[in-house]
Amino acid sequence: MREELGIAIDGRGVARLTLNRVDKHNALSESLIAALHAAAGRLGADPGVRVVVLTGNGASFCAGGDLGWMQAQMEADAETRAAAARRLAAMLGALNTLPKPLIGRVQGQAFGGGVGLISVCDVAVGVNTARFALTETRLGLIPATIGPYVSARLGEAASRRVFLSGRRFDAGEAVQLGLLARAVPESELDAATEAEVAPFLACAPGAVARAKAQLRAIGPRIDEDVIEDSIRRLVAAWESDEASEGIAAFFDRRKPRWATGEGA
Repeated sequence: MREELGIAIDGRGVARLTLNRVDKHNALSESLIAALHAAAGRLGADPGVRVVVLTGNGASFCAGGDLGWMQAQMEADAETRAAAARRLAAMLGALNTLPKPLIGRVQGQAFGGGVGLISVCDVAVGVNTARFALTETRLGLIPATIGPYVSARLGEAASRRVFLSGRRFDAGEAVQLGLLARAVPESELDAATEAEVAPFLACAPGAVARAKAQLRAIGPRIDEDVIEDSIRRLVAAWESDEASEGIAAFFDRRKPRWATGEGA
């Protein structure tokens, strides 16, 4: 069976995590969430790893949460839903606090949780053909567990431009918003990624880890209370009538009842 997450480490200590659910546009399943969390722990503890690159195979970087997985949570009991939301939040937290530089290599579109994965990277570069969206509100959900990281990355003002509407935006706007550092042609993506990786190999690894920890300490607050609040909000969204309608409409290949006008 194909591994959902590829892990490779080169001779310089540069690790590459590759999302590999190509047929599902690298959507976040229960098993992929667990694999990402485990990889963050493993690579973070490995003294031979200097830098981590997060990327994907296929046309999409990450299409967000797997809708089948989300539907299962909506049909589960409250304890099961909360546990699933907590595992998702823990994975994001583990990547955000990884004591190594985390570089996003965004080779394709990113929606919902995919934008969240980019937001926990220290820097991200992407192809200039990529499209992005926080699509949750179109499904009757909210960008709950990724919310603290998206807001920390973009700031509240920029987040308001894309957090509420679910609209798609292109790579140029992703750079303007601060989600990407650069948007380049596909032929230049590897070189752009290497340009972000190489400087870290001249830095003291411990100093990089301490500098990253300091930024987390003085930046926007993402502590246990904030994370628990995001979990509660996700569970509440899963339990809502709007989520039931939005997910059902997706699987039925129809518009949800609230979708009207040109943006539907």
